[in-house]
Amino acid sequence: MAQRFTGQFSPKNILRNNLPDSGPVVPPTPRHPHESRPKWITLAASPFLLGAFFQGATGLVTDLAAFGLIASGMWMTREGLVAQAMYDARRVARRPAIPRKLFGGVLGGLGLGLGAADPGLWAQAGLIGGAGLVLHQISFGLDPMRDKGREGVDSFQQDRAQRMIDEGESYLEQMTDAIARAGDRRVQARVDMFAATVQHLFDRVRDNPGGLSSARRYLGVYLMGARDATIRFADLYSRTQDKAARAKYTEFLDDLEKDFIARSDRLLDGDRDALDIEMSVLRDRLAREGLTGAATSVTPDDPPALQSQEAQTLDDLLKTPQKAPRD
Repeated sequence: MAQRFTGQFSPKNILRNNLPDSGPVVPPTPRHPHESRPKWITLAASPFLLGAFFQGATGLVTDLAAFGLIASGMWMTREGLVAQAMYDARRVARRPAIPRKLFGGVLGGLGLGLGAADPGLWAQAGLIGGAGLVLHQISFGLDPMRDKGREGVDSFQQDRAQRMIDEGESYLEQMTDAIARAGDRRVQARVDMFAATVQHLFDRVRDNPGGLSSARRYLGVYLMGARDATIRFADLYSRTQDKAARAKYTEFLDDLEKDFIARSDRLLDGDRDALDIEMSVLRDRLAREGLTGAATSVTPDDPPALQSQEAQTLDDLLKTPQKAPRD
């Protein structure tokens, strides 16, 4: 049985440490801190599954349905936590189309109520299910209900960018599935690193959907070519274990990754140029209106400062005049 090696000397980490610094550090995939909790709730519901086979037909169906509802609810809850982690990590993000955590809590509450149901005690079962739903929402929180950072963003452009990103993500998934057939962990780790770099470009396009036209080839044609090359390499390497082919494929990924990093940097530079233009236009407008340095300069309408030597302060004016001493 194959064993997955992790840690400092795993193939993925060794490959990452040996790669030259060719661009910005790609952030890791965001993970929710509670992402592993739903599986423990599913394990806690295993008595429904194990005890179902020691009951009659009604108890068998009821307990199996209860376990199935709880397991389905926890699976949906985990998907909701993954979606929330991606939502929190992005500067511009849409709210999830489906409130997965809410639906997961409802399914979990139904499973608890069904598992606790007895003839004539449906009210108590409903209370248990409701308590399970409330505890689920307290433990995992609510789903994001609003779009984030989309003020001033063209919705049509954002939708176009998201469709292209979805297409690119499907190409990445096909690459990952294909390279698994090669059976080489180092190559799989290299593809994972390339996918992380592409995800970095996806984030840039999400933040700046106006740059979609310049990144369209990368999200479509180039990723499609990378997928086709990966499929051909995986089929060849799984049969021949040709090291020369592996070296050429790795070099191909290196060159393609540099192109994607350069495109991400250019999108970022475009944001900087747009910011510089906005600030320059604002400075020119303030200069034309005579407001530049208003806090320190004196406008022509300001009254001149007093220059008289007889000018007195407010304290001097409020002093009681003293009478001159008599001779």
